[in-house]
Order: sequence, then structure tokens, then C-alpha cells
Amino acid sequence: MPNTISITDSLVPNPAPTSAIIRLENIFKVYGSGETEVKALNDVNLGINEGEYCSIMGPSGSGKSTAMNIIGCLDRPSTGHYFLDNVDVAEMQDADLANIRNKKLGFVFQQFHLLPQLSALENVMLPMVYAGVNPNERRDRAAEALTKVGLANRINNKPTQLSGGQQQRVAIARAIVNRPVVLLADEPTGALDSRTTQEVLDIFTELNSSGITVVMVTHEPEVARQTHRIVWFRDGKVVHSHLTPEDLNHVAT
Repeated sequence: MPNTISITDSLVPNPAPTSAIIRLENIFKVYGSGETEVKALNDVNLGINEGEYCSIMGPSGSGKSTAMNIIGCLDRPSTGHYFLDNVDVAEMQDADLANIRNKKLGFVFQQFHLLPQLSALENVMLPMVYAGVNPNERRDRAAEALTKVGLANRINNKPTQLSGGQQQRVAIARAIVNRPVVLLADEPTGALDSRTTQEVLDIFTELNSSGITVVMVTHEPEVARQTHRIVWFRDGKVVHSHLTPEDLNHVAT
């Protein structure tokens, strides 16, 4: 009988190394109060080092999406500290958080969120407008990012002229154009067929190989197996911080 990694094993927090580019320390996220109080995150400690390719998994309601929102500076913890690139961002003002998101983080979602009236090139240029990049430089960097994801010949196409996989590639190019320190992907293959899913995952692998830290939320084991490390959430806690792709075969959910 194969060994089973019990999801209810004793919890051993991941000691956050000082080299971690993402460091969550004693993070709680609480909604409601009294009888209606829900601890979406319950004393989460997690470190992710620069250059890692990491996936976050867990059942519905496990806290993985809440954790991703905090990592992405889209939400704040109720208590605890979140260090991004060695800066504690947990209690930053909204304007400062927006600046951090724009300059240090890239986002890829299940839905592509492309503006239909703009070309692929113009969609990719948008984050640089908010970052104050020189107009002449914007076009060059956007074209370079689209070339990286294999769309050099599609820069003038609008989203309606692109397949789902091509639209997701545009979204990835937009996410990396400001040269973020971390690329965050939330179910990025959820709307794609299996062949296109693999094409998109190959791009994430290439980006990670070039030095970009990639953190991905997914519910699909086959997607998680293509990352190097898997973090498993349950009931608002990290119950496994360093699963390997092979370990997924033995995780008792």
C-alpha cells in the first residue's frame, strides 16, 4: 500500500528564510465577528524564495485564494506581517500598495481582462502608462514582451481576433512588461483546453527559467505537477509547505 501524506499531519510552519522574496509571518485574516467570525487564514507562515516556481493548492474554502490576494497586495491581513522583497507591506496605505503592485508584481488570471478596443500591443503597454514609463520605451518593451510569449506576429490584432490561448499569452506579456519581481497566476489555465494549457505552462516554465519567481493558484494536479514546489492549504492553514510533484500522488485530501 503506498505511503500517504496525511493532510491532518502535525502542522510545521515553513521557516521563512531571510532570502525569501515573499514572507508571510503569523498571518490571520478574519471576516465577521462573534458567532459569524470566520478565520480565512489562521496563523499562516510561509516563505517563497526568489526564483522559485511554486503552486498553491487546497480544497474550496481552504484559504488559498485569500492567501494569494494578500501576496498580491489586493487585500490586507487582519494581523501579522507580509514582507515582499524585504519590505513589510501589511499596513501600507492604499496608494503605496497600488504602487507596489504596479512595480513589483505581475498578475495573470483565469479571465484575460483585455480591453477589446485595443490591440495586443496597446493592451500590453497599459501597465507602463501607470508606471510612468516613457512613451517611446513603452512600445519597444511591449513588443519585446509579446515576442517572449510567441506573439511577435500578432501585436496589431485585437482580442476578438485571437484565440483563447493567444489572449492568455497577451495577458502574460502584460504581466511581465514592468519587469516584476514576482509573477502571480490565479487559475491561469482554467479557461483553456489541454493543448493550449500546456502551451501556456511552457511559457511559465521559460519565464521561471529566466529568473522570474512564479506563484500559481490551481486546483488541477496536472498543472501543479509542472511547478517545482506545492504548498497545500486546508482550513486556513498551511498543512504542507514543500510538497514535490511526486508527493501529490500520496496526499490524502
